[in-house]
Amino acid sequence: MAQEYSIEQLNHGRKVVDFMRWDTLAFIISGLLIVASVAIIGVRGFNWGLDFTGGTVIEINLEKPADLDALREGLVKAGFEEPLVQNFGSSRDVMVRMPPATGNAGQELGNKVVASINQTTQQNATVKRIEFVGPSVGSDLAQAGAMALLSALIAILIYIGFRFEWRLALGTVLALAHDVIITCGLLALFHIEIDLTIVASLMSVIGYSLNDKIVVSDRIRENFRKIRRGSSYDITNVSLTQTLSRTLITSLTTLAMILILFIFGGALLKGFSLTMLIGVTIGTISSIYVSSALALKLGMKREHMLVQKVEKEGADQPSILP
Repeated sequence: MAQEYSIEQLNHGRKVVDFMRWDTLAFIISGLLIVASVAIIGVRGFNWGLDFTGGTVIEINLEKPADLDALREGLVKAGFEEPLVQNFGSSRDVMVRMPPATGNAGQELGNKVVASINQTTQQNATVKRIEFVGPSVGSDLAQAGAMALLSALIAILIYIGFRFEWRLALGTVLALAHDVIITCGLLALFHIEIDLTIVASLMSVIGYSLNDKIVVSDRIRENFRKIRRGSSYDITNVSLTQTLSRTLITSLTTLAMILILFIFGGALLKGFSLTMLIGVTIGTISSIYVSSALALKLGMKREHMLVQKVEKEGADQPSILP
């Protein structure tokens, strides 16, 4: 009669966390978040930055806080079309963004904007920064950024397909797409300005999330080959429990560094650090409740891992058949 093993015995007597108990609830929440993210992106759209749209950005420091609506109305009366006025850093720091226009690019434009603001607020405003990007440059940067993200995802898809059995590979790829979609949805929701630093942040999120998922998937694959007793459900829980300490230490350390950047990095790093903060948090959760749980729902079994191992070993050795 075959000996029955408890799930704790499968994990050498250590307690096992039943992660998969909540997989259905996690799928429902993830599905709702994806639908909400797509809807927000479709309705609200992205707040494209100067890098992609072209135009002029002028950062101004005021002597005391001023009403942004009054500043906007004053600029419109002065002849500026569609000015976007917002605070950054503090209530006395104002950023003015305007669409591309012929002429008046540079210090001359800055002087006119400052003169209009001084007239509206009765203050002596000072210019901190003026940046101009042409519309053609912005279009090229947008295409380059999109191609960079697409190329990264395609390369990851090819690598994962060769590395793991297709159920684990599909779960990993879909989990990466899940992370990117929800992160982009939150960027649209919070109206975070999308510039080249945000693109770099999204690629960093993809890389971090991929690394975490590969560690978890690799442990699941190895445990299916080493543990001869236990169901797929139990082995998945054992694998997730074994990688839990590594996941928590890595994620908390990374989040601590990102939080420091968010607090002390200044206005230019706010978007980058916030994107990383959102992406790393979602990526850590999806490693358990999207990647691993989805592979289990697709029918992942020990036989599939053993077949993959035999196929790879056979591919590495010369055939002895005639």
